[in-house]
Amino acid sequence: MSSKEAYRKKVEAQMDEWQAEIDKLKAKSKSKEADSEIQYNKWISDLESKKAAARSRLDDVNKASSDAWEDLKGGVQKATDDLGDAIKSAKKQFS
Repeated sequence: MSSKEAYRKKVEAQMDEWQAEIDKLKAKSKSKEADSEIQYNKWISDLESKKAAARSRLDDVNKASSDAWEDLKGGVQKATDDLGDAIKSAKKQFS
């Protein structure tokens, strides 16, 4: 397995875990009162946006040549770090 493929699989697995966390947060938001639900929906929307940005960066890696994909890793790492931080923050708020 190439380094590119191993990296892609690692990021895909992390994004699957984060999707599960987003789904849990969505379920929690449905049990909150109306006023709180607005804030929870805002957080979830932000998480979905950050996830889409990370997915887009990962798609760029997938499309890149075997020589160029290394240059894109930094952008993927930043996007996935932002998503991970946002999920941690939202989980604290939902507690």
